[in-house]
Amino acid sequence: MGQARRTTKLLLDLSKRDKGGANTSKRAFLDRTAQVLNDGRTFYIDFFLAHAEKFQETVLFYSQKHLEMRERPISSHELLTWAEAATCTTAEHPHPWKGWNFSERFPSMPFVYRRSVIKDAIGKVRSYLSNLKNWEQSGKKQGRPGLPGAANHPTLYQGTLTLDLEPFTARERFVQLKVYTGERWEWHNYPVQASRYFEQRSHEQGWDEASPKLVLRKRSAELHFPQEKTIEAKKVVESKQDPDLVTVGVDLNVKNLAVITVRQHEKIIETVFVTDHGLDQARYRHLKKISKKQYLSGKPVKGEQSNQHLWAHVRRMNESAAHTVARMIADVCAKYPGSVLLRTGARHGRGEPPWDITVLLPLRCQGGEVLLPQWRVGQRKVGQGLPMSGVSL
Repeated sequence: MGQARRTTKLLLDLSKRDKGGANTSKRAFLDRTAQVLNDGRTFYIDFFLAHAEKFQETVLFYSQKHLEMRERPISSHELLTWAEAATCTTAEHPHPWKGWNFSERFPSMPFVYRRSVIKDAIGKVRSYLSNLKNWEQSGKKQGRPGLPGAANHPTLYQGTLTLDLEPFTARERFVQLKVYTGERWEWHNYPVQASRYFEQRSHEQGWDEASPKLVLRKRSAELHFPQEKTIEAKKVVESKQDPDLVTVGVDLNVKNLAVITVRQHEKIIETVFVTDHGLDQARYRHLKKISKKQYLSGKPVKGEQSNQHLWAHVRRMNESAAHTVARMIADVCAKYPGSVLLRTGARHGRGEPPWDITVLLPLRCQGGEVLLPQWRVGQRKVGQGLPMSGVSL
């Protein structure tokens, strides 16, 4: 069993008002909403770090499997209930803890948004405490984990978003969002750039939808709708018992973006070379130009980023190369259902490609006809593999 995941983007139309886009004040509402949610997330991160011992508590429960009372770590839902009782003014808890009155600092914030920032803060603090504990046990003097940051894309749970694409034409489609205007929380309509592609993916059978995220960029705003699908896949141990097992080895490099080798019965049955078509030289010329400009401009100004357009172009080239390699790997694996995917020749240091297989594989393999299981190859040792029986056409 495995999980395939994909994300479908829905762009908000922020073009000029006379062309059907949202007005500038509505764009400002999105920025204020993200900022107030970041402030609320900062509040709860500080709260949980000040009461970190709460994460070590255990809860008694009756195990139906063992027919006895047992202990388990406190759950995220129980932490959320405890945090709300300690920081929010309610009928049952009219007096929050001194210095931690969330209701006074963020009045009238919808409880759905409040619970979303609490869940984010719980995850960030739990991860930080776990990494800190592992670092302390390792005995190392360097590499201490940094405190968790509060910035995150807002999660739009039910009650903060309304989207209906059925009764309208393409130019009349709107999404209704609950946003913060700077004084109060209000519902506002935003035009969206919907398409048949988005409608097809949103209504596709077998995919379970999760809560969307609002992703704000410098000149655009998007709604990301994540979807999950359960797929059948054998475990690696079971796949190794198959005498006719097919393995797909991937060796990432710079000149050849990837060398894909398919083996069966200790024989190579197919080899695919994915060349860069001059990508490495083009990237080198751009980086050399950036280096020269930074040298001529002198000491950089704090808070400013130079050569933004060139850096953005280099990032787009790297992303395009990752998508190309991922597509080629998916096409090869789709020919051999039940195969095992291996990353061979893994190395670190000079000569390593400017992308990582841990983000390359899940990045675009789910888009299109081929679906690869959602596993991260980079977290496994070299020589271990991933079962590919979940590939669907």
